[in-house]
Amino acid sequence: MQQMTGEKIELRRDVEAIQIPHGLTQTLEKGTSVVITQSLGGTYTVHVDAQGGLFRLASRDADALGFEVMESADSQPEKGPLEEQVWAALKTCYDPEIPVNIVDLGLVYSMDIVDSEGDKKVNVKMTLTAPGCGMGPSIAADAKSKILAIDEISETDVELVWEPQWEPAMISPAGKLKLGIED
Repeated sequence: MQQMTGEKIELRRDVEAIQIPHGLTQTLEKGTSVVITQSLGGTYTVHVDAQGGLFRLASRDADALGFEVMESADSQPEKGPLEEQVWAALKTCYDPEIPVNIVDLGLVYSMDIVDSEGDKKVNVKMTLTAPGCGMGPSIAADAKSKILAIDEISETDVELVWEPQWEPAMISPAGKLKLGIED
């Protein structure tokens, strides 16, 4: 990792960021002081005192934080079968509060690709760890943007659903290992 979390940084240029938990896009201006709270899946979660909240920056905007832009799922999607590309993109999406991707957390219930006259649309049904979790819109926006970065995809719909209700047993073995949960 090229930075320390908790370090105060001034943005080097204007940057589009996704407000957490609302999922709305907002421009953070050059010179704004931010503190990195998490860097997972090629994105940066930053706290901005001036706006009073958390924002997610895409990996392509690492230079605004003073870092080198590294290739990641949102700048160079994985090559291979389209379904594998979509799953790989989803595995780069994280709840800003949990260091395990949404696939390994068991939050993604289904993903299907619909081909209509050459236009490919991805439909995702996912949930959250708790119905009251406010992170849904930002996680869904992150998933949508990473899926749309795949050249063959023209449209995506990421739907939050509540049935079945999520439970810790849905976490993959890799996710449990990351969280220190024993079976």
